[in-house]
Amino acid sequence: MTTDTPVPQLQVGEIVSVGGLSHGRLLALAAAAPEDSNDPVVAAARYAVRMDHPATELPPVDPEDVDPATPERRYAVLRLRGLHLPDGSTRDVMVMRGEGSAVLAASHAGRQARGLLRKNADHVTQRGSRPLVIAAAPIAADGTIGDYRLQGFVAVHAVHPHTEEDDTEDGSWVRISLWSASLRWQHWINVALIFILSCTGYYMMDPFFGPSAAAGQDTGYLMGWVRLIHFTAGFAWVLVGATRIVSAFTSRDRYLRWPTLWPLKSRADLRHLRQVIGHYALISKEAPLYLAHNPLQQLTYTMLYVIGGLQIGTGLVLYSLAYPGNPFWELIGTPIHWFGIPPIRLLHTMVMFGLWAFVIVHVYLAVRADSLERHGGVSAMMNGGVWLRRGSKPVDAPEVE
Repeated sequence: MTTDTPVPQLQVGEIVSVGGLSHGRLLALAAAAPEDSNDPVVAAARYAVRMDHPATELPPVDPEDVDPATPERRYAVLRLRGLHLPDGSTRDVMVMRGEGSAVLAASHAGRQARGLLRKNADHVTQRGSRPLVIAAAPIAADGTIGDYRLQGFVAVHAVHPHTEEDDTEDGSWVRISLWSASLRWQHWINVALIFILSCTGYYMMDPFFGPSAAAGQDTGYLMGWVRLIHFTAGFAWVLVGATRIVSAFTSRDRYLRWPTLWPLKSRADLRHLRQVIGHYALISKEAPLYLAHNPLQQLTYTMLYVIGGLQIGTGLVLYSLAYPGNPFWELIGTPIHWFGIPPIRLLHTMVMFGLWAFVIVHVYLAVRADSLERHGGVSAMMNGGVWLRRGSKPVDAPEVE
């Protein structure tokens, strides 16, 4: 869409209405100001009205009807004369808009509306935007001003000048290098090895193609090659697991160190975990912003390490059957004397299917989060970088500048 309208220094993001107004009418209240106003928030709201709600009429405002905000009173008050209402009538209205806690303290709203506004305002603030909270009061025919009622907020964020270093259109997003090359290599090697081990392991359990001895055919060495590939990939997985353990104690990257494996270190972490679970269960709309893994993700990946270790352990126990009489492998195969071979094989197979279930859910959630939050989490496993808006405040990292 091309237009001669200049792009403002600020840009409107999320709009939340708690008083019954449409987004267009809430934007109009945010954009109401004298014609010569140089307020960047007003400019951003007017731009959004023109671009997204061209049919919405902006009410005229006399400069004498504006009482600007002050350091002691962090909201502005202005009078709108002859404001057109949805039912076709007109009336004078007082509008209060400014910092969230100040407007909330000076206006009336139900508990549910206040909670909804606070929750959404915290969400946009955490992600680098600033909410302009709006309340409105009717003016009676005799000039009496009624109670201010909370209407909602319009979130705005800074639009930084585009430079050659910026990879985004407006420069308001920042690319942060997060995942090291060693972790990304381990990730994709794990993907390849789990795929190879699952395919060959399933074939060893149920040879669903190739010559059959039951049909009197020469089976050749097909199963031998499958077993060789499976065992080679298995020992490669042992090596990858060993390098991850070493990096947990030696890496300079704090996201690879062993303390990150247990993310629940305070009551706040438990609260964030509940919020994330509610978000993933589609109960709540928003979740805390994390630069790296949120608590649920990290707990899942930590459990995945444990399950991977169990799969490696049961695989080595079964592999020990090929070396009877060898003291080392006899020691490794000790669980066979406790449980027997069939239960260990069943556990090994169940873990394989469990890993595939995790892969399916993991891919779905990764793509879903990337499409909703636009942080580039999927591509981060290729290039190591994620995107956050300037001014965002992740729980696990400093404010993004």
